[in-house]
This record gives sequence, C-alpha cells and structure tokens, in this order.
Amino acid sequence: MNTQAVSRRNGVRPAHTVFVAWVLVLASMPFLADNYFVRLATFVAMYSALALSWNFIGGFTGYPSFATAAFVGLGSYTGAIMQNAGMPMVLAWLIATVVTAVCAMAIGAGILRMKGHYFAVGSIALIEVLHQVASLWSSVTGGGEGLNVPMLAGGPDYAGKVFLYAMLATMVLVWLVTLKVDRSRLGFGLRCIAQNEDAADMVGVQVVRYKTIAFTLSAVFCGTVGAIYASWVSYIAPPDAFSILLTLKVPAMVMLGGIGTVYGPIVGAATFVLMEETIWAYFLDYNQAILGIVIVLLLLFMPGGFLKVNYHRALRRLFSKGESAPARPLANNTGEARP
Repeated sequence: MNTQAVSRRNGVRPAHTVFVAWVLVLASMPFLADNYFVRLATFVAMYSALALSWNFIGGFTGYPSFATAAFVGLGSYTGAIMQNAGMPMVLAWLIATVVTAVCAMAIGAGILRMKGHYFAVGSIALIEVLHQVASLWSSVTGGGEGLNVPMLAGGPDYAGKVFLYAMLATMVLVWLVTLKVDRSRLGFGLRCIAQNEDAADMVGVQVVRYKTIAFTLSAVFCGTVGAIYASWVSYIAPPDAFSILLTLKVPAMVMLGGIGTVYGPIVGAATFVLMEETIWAYFLDYNQAILGIVIVLLLLFMPGGFLKVNYHRALRRLFSKGESAPARPLANNTGEARP
C-alpha cells in the first residue's frame, strides 16, 4: 500500500499537507528573511484570503461579482474609525467584520435579484457608491484627505510579524470555511445554481438563501482583510480603499489558479503576486501592461487554471510526439515504395 493511499485513509490528503507546509513557509519569513520578504508574504496571504472569499460567489455559485473592493473598503473604514475612536485594534477588526457581514446580507437581498451582466454591473456600481460616500462624508471618513490609523507600537519588525500572522490567520480561516462548504449540501447547492439556477430551484435547492450565504461569505472576510490592511499601512483614502484595480485582480487570481476549486485561489494568488513583483522589478515602466499580457496568455492556453490542467496527459502527449516513429512510405501497385 502506497503512502498516498494511507494518507487518504487517515483523512489527510496530499493537498492539505502541501497547504500546511506553505503556511509554515510564509509564517517563517520573519525569522528567515528581511522585511521585504515579510511584506511579500503578507501580500500573498492577503490576496489568498480575498481570492478564496471571491470563490464563494464567483466560483461555486457562478455569479460574476466585482464587489471585492467595496467590502475591503467598508472593512478598512470601519476598522479605522473604530481605532481612531480609541477601540483596541483586534476588537476594531472584529467589529469591521460584523459590520461588513450585516451590510453584505442587506445589500445581497437586493443585488442578488439581478443575474449575469446585470449583477456584474450592479456590483461595480456598489464600489462607486461607497467610494462617493467615503469621499463626501468628510466629518467621519476624512473625505478625500483620508484617515490616519494609529500605528502599532513595538517597531517595524514587531508590526510586520503581527500583520503577517493576522493575514495568515484570516487566510487559514477562509480556507477552513471553503473546505466545509465544498463538502456540504451548501456547496452542492451552489454548484447546482452555477449550472442552472432555474433547474436548481425546481429540484428543491433554496436558491435565494444559498446565494445570500455565498454573497455574505464572499464579503465578510474581505471586511476582515480590509480592517487589517488599514492598520498595517496606517492610512486609508477612498481611491486606495475602493480600488477598481483590486476588484479586477482578485477574479483574475482565481481564474489563474482554478475557479471553483479549493486550492486554485491560493495557487493563483501566490502566482499573481510573485509575477507582479518580478515584472515590477525588471519592467517598471510597463509592468501593468506586461502583467496583463502574461495573464491573458495564461488564461487563453489554460482556461481552467493551473489546477484544472491534466499535466499527466499533457506530458504524455508531448513525449509521445517526440518518440513517434516516422510514417512508412506507401507502396505502389508494383510493390515498390512511392518516391
């Protein structure tokens, strides 16, 4: 009996082991590398959490949501306002998470009545609405000047560890919820909705309830990430908190890794961040254009993402082409080979 079969019998899948090892690698950055790599690991954990969150509504449910930045911004401002009011940092993060969840449920009751392109446009409009609220409500949000957030005491090295581990904890929590949803009746119902919403309703899937849960799950952890991010950078402003670029990056990460899978968002987020850093370092003036071209090419040649490619079949085809013998010439009626 091989080790893979034993691990599966014991309830431990190889993918889980790889994920735990990846988390440990990221968590060890403060002890093995300088502040640059700690910052990079923090971004990887942050984007992984956002990509896993988007996967609930965009991957499992099949709704093209672009509301990620709306809920990241909502969490950022809620956490910043709470901290400026004298609330402890972690408690401010928790309140931002709850506020984001409540708002997502309320917003979902209306926006989830739309489907397809209408839903996508509605989710983009949500970003603009919250952006305008943050810009105009200057007495609370600071308006266009933004808000300063109290810095964490203890120095940059200590702060780097705290925010890295906070992002990692959020990423692991979203991953655990993803595992639970993937194996549950909810996950089955969401996939039915993605395939055919009307048919899912006819066979007894509670479509409205399931969509609301998926939309809320996709939003709530974005609020947590936003609150942590605001504390990390110690300053937020509407253009940064409600960034359209962010809301486009996250779906691209999920599609890059494998939409609707458990580990695709994590693979896609890590790949995206590392590609972005590499291209930025060598092609500063054209980094966004080059990154966009690379992502488009990857999605064209691997439309299902990295985790949906049959690598065994691809390698077998590659080597079979190289080892295939040349075709023998056909013989004519005289029994001689044709020239």
